Amino acid sequence: MAIINRTPDSFHDKGRTFALDHALSAVERAAEAGADWIDIGGVPFAPGPEVSAAEEIDRVLPVVIKARDLAVVSVDTFRPEVAAEAIKAGAGVINDTSGLRDPAMADAVAGTGAQLVITHSLAPPRTPWPSPRYGDVAAEVAAFLRDRVRVALDRGVRPDQIIIDPGHDLNKNTLHSLELTRRLDEIAAVGYPMLAAVSNKDFIGETLDAAQPDRLAGTLAAVVFCILHGARIVRVHDVVATVGAVRMTEAILGWRPPAYTRHNV
Repeated sequence: MAIINRTPDSFHDKGRTFALDHALSAVERAAEAGADWIDIGGVPFAPGPEVSAAEEIDRVLPVVIKARDLAVVSVDTFRPEVAAEAIKAGAGVINDTSGLRDPAMADAVAGTGAQLVITHSLAPPRTPWPSPRYGDVAAEVAAFLRDRVRVALDRGVRPDQIIIDPGHDLNKNTLHSLELTRRLDEIAAVGYPMLAAVSNKDFIGETLDAAQPDRLAGTLAAVVFCILHGARIVRVHDVVATVGAVRMTEAILGWRPPAYTRHNV
């Protein structure tokens, strides 16, 4: 899953794809590089200037329209009204990093062909949550996801529409995210396809003492580990490198044949 942010203040690309022409070019590059899904965001998870629903829609819809014939389109939003418009425009996935804090998000997805990513986080959208505390981070994240999945099912979302995401770094410190990764099998055991969004995150930077531009090696290691422990979708910034790592992992696991076999044949 490639990441395209139409935001001026995204944590990694710092607004590189905020301009519409840059975002549309990034969509083409991601598809050419082998991304199966393209995740489009108009509002960051982190606190920042207010962005209205109308402005968010204006940011994401042109990119959805561009991407819908190239890959599965995901829209990263916590607003049901934005989700509804995105689905009408061709989005096949709604990526809700708020974990259905507004249950109306489930209503927006129910009865459609779209899928819903339910992500663990503690804070309301765009709200600071300093010094998060957990007694048992993996158990608490799994319990949260089970609870929010029940909310979605009760509001008419089909089981086959649901994807879960443990929310690496979202209201979690580095030790939380490392433990969550180490115990990712427990999150996979919730029983729905799992997305891992680890790309260039602070837990990688703090673990390796690596600045934002220098986290690719750590990201690839985390991506491969997550796949081995149950992730079936990985959300990333560096598509070319990650596609290679993922396809090699799939081949080792017997899920994908080699591109060719000439060596010692």
